[in-house]
Amino acid sequence: MSLMQELNDKALHLGVPLSAHLDITYRCNERCEHCYLDHDDHGEMTTAEIKDVLRQFADAGVFFLTLSGGEPLMRRDCFDIIEYARSLAFNVKFKTNAVLIREKEAQRLRALGVEQVQISVYSHRPEVHDAITKVRGSLERTIAAIRFLRSQGLRVTMANVSMRGNRGDTEGVHALARELGARYTLDPTITPMMDGNTSVLRLRADASEISSYFHNPELVGDVESFCAPPAPVDEQVLEGLPCSAGHTSCYVSPYGDVYPCVQFPLTCGNVRQQKFLEIWQHSPQLAEVRSIRLKHLTTCSSCTHAGSCTRCPGLAYMEGNMRGPSSADCEKSFVRTGIVTAGMMARKASAPAPVLVQIAPAPTLTA
Repeated sequence: MSLMQELNDKALHLGVPLSAHLDITYRCNERCEHCYLDHDDHGEMTTAEIKDVLRQFADAGVFFLTLSGGEPLMRRDCFDIIEYARSLAFNVKFKTNAVLIREKEAQRLRALGVEQVQISVYSHRPEVHDAITKVRGSLERTIAAIRFLRSQGLRVTMANVSMRGNRGDTEGVHALARELGARYTLDPTITPMMDGNTSVLRLRADASEISSYFHNPELVGDVESFCAPPAPVDEQVLEGLPCSAGHTSCYVSPYGDVYPCVQFPLTCGNVRQQKFLEIWQHSPQLAEVRSIRLKHLTTCSSCTHAGSCTRCPGLAYMEGNMRGPSSADCEKSFVRTGIVTAGMMARKASAPAPVLVQIAPAPTLTA
């Protein structure tokens, strides 16, 4: 067992939120077409409130802290917040589009001991990346920032979201990451907006594009193993947890709302009204999330993919049932293995039957 797995297991046993994700703003200097956030400011927490939340995180046992947005550097107190987080000994991951990072900011991040900087890059072609962010010159500035960060010895991850607008650019972005000395990740998932609006789902990459990723050894390693048929589901698998959301990790919005995960918008409390630890330990919503085991899932518990699916309970929740299947994850499991999922079969069975219209024969014309 790895040290990280041992740490996670101990946190789960003790009920400790090992990881926390805090968005300090939803404001952003880009307008990415697939973004799930409302970028208006509806009353962000103040610097003092955020620092208080960080203290409460530390008291609750949080160790891994992700600071993000929106674009976190839109807040003038961003570095003050990072500095305070580091003073509490958090391992800090910083998510940014990097447009506002110059040499001075890169040096500051290095001096503060930020563990990792994750930067979104959607294409190696400026016309494609900039079309997605809606900001001309954004790719050029982002790449310059990555060079600054790498020159300071910082670990950088280039995160690429696959969608229809950047189809075919995976290899180019991966090559750019290698050139810059950055790690590369690819996510083929587009999520609904936090308010439930699903219009952005039209941007999802199609099955053939996802299939090309799953058959690329540079992205998945051993393709034969990765795309192999799912292993038989046993009792141990059925007793397993759907994911770490609400168990060892959580998300807090710029307005103080607590959720199991950034992709799981089930409101569990608000740190402006209650202490974080009180929410973590006593929220009825979190208690419900924690009570669910794989065997309790509607449809998924009987699926052959149950032990290997990447099903996201947050995406399932936004489809109407946190215990139900996530259509996006069903599709990924099918594309990966070629085996139809129980969720896909259930949707097909519940689809309305086609309406048959009987057309009367044309009347016979007589002279």
